[in-house]
Amino acid sequence: MKAPEERTSFFFVDESGDPTFFNRDGECIVGREGCSRILILGFVASSDPVSVRKELASLRTGIIADSYFAGVPSIAKTARVFHANDDIPEVRERVYRLISGLDIWAELVVARKIPALFRKRHHSREGEFYDDIVSKLFHGKLHLSRRNVIYFAKRGSSSRQKPLEEAIGRAIAEFEQRWKTRVETETRVLVQRPMEEPCLQVVDYVNWAVYRAFERGEMRFFNVIRDKVRMVCDVYDTDRYPGNFYSSRNPFDVEKISPL
Repeated sequence: MKAPEERTSFFFVDESGDPTFFNRDGECIVGREGCSRILILGFVASSDPVSVRKELASLRTGIIADSYFAGVPSIAKTARVFHANDDIPEVRERVYRLISGLDIWAELVVARKIPALFRKRHHSREGEFYDDIVSKLFHGKLHLSRRNVIYFAKRGSSSRQKPLEEAIGRAIAEFEQRWKTRVETETRVLVQRPMEEPCLQVVDYVNWAVYRAFERGEMRFFNVIRDKVRMVCDVYDTDRYPGNFYSSRNPFDVEKISPL
């Protein structure tokens, strides 16, 4: 196996959707108001995150200074953090155009929320479900660079630092077992809020584009950044296997997926 390159790779991870299956009464609520039908975990990778941060800061400064946006209530939030679901369409278009020109690449795992599978494989535990997708996302990614730094977006008051580190550890262990090798690279896991780490705002936008494709059949957001997305794995779309792995050889399109 090829030796890791002497470089540091940076990964920025966020989610779209949620890992919730049941309400407090044990009733399945997948697909109901406030409960998504899928969970997406994706990363944006960059060898030069400083440049990405500068580009985002420049775009934000220009938007704030633009009189066209004066008086728009959501611009107060945009001035702090770009968020695809909350930004107005004009801002969203500018952010996607910016992402299309950044020196980044992205990969995503889409997990359909199947209650029977959730019970059997993840013991009805949302944390296990989430962390299993983390392991799948990073399988085969952490042996290429001598050093890896992974930033996870913090949601709520809990960072879940230790479970995320363990999920990354499982991804490495599974890779070692499969390929009968030893991963000698260094990997550091950090948990930060998107406001503190601007690159997390980029992956939020990338995830949102894929989420809209799955949930609403809209490809226009994804198509703007298609060249930046190396892989989309619709991991539980078994009816399409092995065609549920989308890459340059099998370009992603919502028309190819099984209905949710």
